[in-house]
Amino acid sequence: MREWKSEMLAISRAGHDKDTVYVVLKSDDTYLWLADGKRRLLETPKKKKWKHVQVIKCLPDEILSQMQNITLDAHVRRLLADYRKLQEQE
Repeated sequence: MREWKSEMLAISRAGHDKDTVYVVLKSDDTYLWLADGKRRLLETPKKKKWKHVQVIKCLPDEILSQMQNITLDAHVRRLLADYRKLQEQE
C-alpha cells in the first residue's frame, strides 16, 4: 500500500461536485489531485484546477495527525467525517 502525505483539504467551488470536501493528495502549478474515499478513491483521484477549489491549510491537530496515516479509502472517509463534525461544532 502507498502512504499518502498531505496537509491540506479542499472544497470544490465549481462543477457538479460543488461544496464537496476532498483530501489533497498531490499538487502542481495547475492542478490538485483530490480523493474523498467514496467516488474518488486513492487509486483514481480527481484532477481539478486550483481556481476551482478553496484550499483549507489551517487544520486542527487531530485532523493533521489522521492525515499522516492515510493508506486506505476508509481512512479518508473517517478523516472527512471527523472534519465535518468539527465544523458543525463551531
